[in-house]
Amino acid sequence: MSALGTRDSDLAGGRRWLPDRWLLAALATAGLVALPIATIVFRAAEPAQNIWSHLIETILPTYMGNTLWLVLGVGAGTVCLGASTAWLVTMYRFPGRAIFTWALLLPLAVPSYILAFVITDQLEYAGTVQVTLRALFGWSSPRDYWFPEIRSIGAATAVLTLVLYPYVYLLSRAAFVEQCVELFEVSRTLGSGPLRTFFCVALPMARPAIAVGTALALMETLNEYGTVSFFAVPTIAAGIFDVWLNMDNPAGAAQMALLLVVIALLLVYMERAARHRSRYYATTRQVRALPQTRLPRSGAWLATAWCLLPIVLGFVLPASVLCAYAIDFYTVTLAKDYVSLALNSLYLAGWAALGTTVIGVVLAYGVRLSQHKAMRGAAELATIGYAIPGAVLAVGIMFPLGTIDNTLDRWSQVLFDYPLGLLLSGTGAALVVGYCARFSAIGYRTIDAGLSKVTPSMEGAARTLGAGPGRTLWQVHLPLIKPSVVAAALLVFVDTMKELPLTLILRPFNFETLATFVFQYASEELLEECALGALTIVGAGIVPVILISRTLSRARPGHLHA
Repeated sequence: MSALGTRDSDLAGGRRWLPDRWLLAALATAGLVALPIATIVFRAAEPAQNIWSHLIETILPTYMGNTLWLVLGVGAGTVCLGASTAWLVTMYRFPGRAIFTWALLLPLAVPSYILAFVITDQLEYAGTVQVTLRALFGWSSPRDYWFPEIRSIGAATAVLTLVLYPYVYLLSRAAFVEQCVELFEVSRTLGSGPLRTFFCVALPMARPAIAVGTALALMETLNEYGTVSFFAVPTIAAGIFDVWLNMDNPAGAAQMALLLVVIALLLVYMERAARHRSRYYATTRQVRALPQTRLPRSGAWLATAWCLLPIVLGFVLPASVLCAYAIDFYTVTLAKDYVSLALNSLYLAGWAALGTTVIGVVLAYGVRLSQHKAMRGAAELATIGYAIPGAVLAVGIMFPLGTIDNTLDRWSQVLFDYPLGLLLSGTGAALVVGYCARFSAIGYRTIDAGLSKVTPSMEGAARTLGAGPGRTLWQVHLPLIKPSVVAAALLVFVDTMKELPLTLILRPFNFETLATFVFQYASEELLEECALGALTIVGAGIVPVILISRTLSRARPGHLHA
């Protein structure tokens, strides 16, 4: 097979070169994913609705400043919390370490907007914390004591850090587990203590993994709408909603979205630059178990407290509050058509998981067969959607789908005198397209990692037996990479259940999912009435967390499993 085409030698001795269908499929997929970005650029260039000068003079500096502070704060917080906890559970023994190895991933199952609702519910003036303080100390009004402002950029930074640090923890721990023991022993021999060894040896070696985890966390920060909206922090993502829905200016929203695209791509560039030419190799082929030093009593309990803090605040607190509210108000939630909302979420998440899994298989297998830069470039382009915030993708998807609908409707009226209405935009199909564009990277990366473990001799054996690429994929590769396919589908399923900005913009009229239902009611201070829906989303997120933890625990031979 050629890199770009395949020669049809079976057709009457012909020597025609036919396009490789896997390359064509990858290019078509990449084009569909790139279409929203191209649409945003096109709409942003419309001079008739240019409000850029007005935005610069009014609210844009505030949007930019808040977004910058949020990114810096979340970046620093996730690196500090994620890398430190990963190092502790990997290299030391202390009370609770076996539990913390997997429990530190649990906050990843909690959507940030749900944690924001719960923390505000507990910390506001009428919440449990302040009511308890007033009862204990006899305070009667806010003038009697000082309490930090809840709806602020600091609170938003703290919430996002608590739910996003597992990205850094996951990749940092994987990097620490795979590091060479001999390097730590040499560092100790040269007189370095544990702290210096961490900062001078382990941390620089794990820098590429930390950079990737931080970039993922910051991309989610740029995408965040529910938390910043609830805390009244105007960011660029919130500005897209404001300009489009409140100002009724789609072109202005496209201009705001283009700015967010530039920032997101800049983060991708910075992440790749941070690990440019960084290569770390093992100095021996023998893999030894990592030495896990038992900490002294004072240090052990400090390590336990440090690891326990994000678990309690990021998972135990919201889960317990939601469970209590769900038990007391489950009849109220059921009366608000909870079953229908859950079915809507399951329906969309199921189709999104199927679509992204198919895309991932096509791209990963195409790259494996072709081994050409054009194919790999097409695959990378098709997965760039994960770096683009959901609100931006929604803006870019709405316009082309609307154009297609309007065109088909005009043709139908001219030819058949029958209006078709909206077939794509404003329907569930638009949501599925948006989810596939946003999460195709998860399907591709996961399945590509699974295929990389299958020996290339499998293709040769299948060809010898007369099987073509399609049959080889169906009968040989898919059974072998079934765990990777299932993992990719589960991850996309859960991310789709949690996705809020894209769903808010692209959902059909009078169509709600669990995410939009929870956001709507919690924003109106009715957390109790939507607690069951929020708890359902959190429960769905625990499944991939367990799978990821089990995979990571088996990452190093000889390593003590949690």
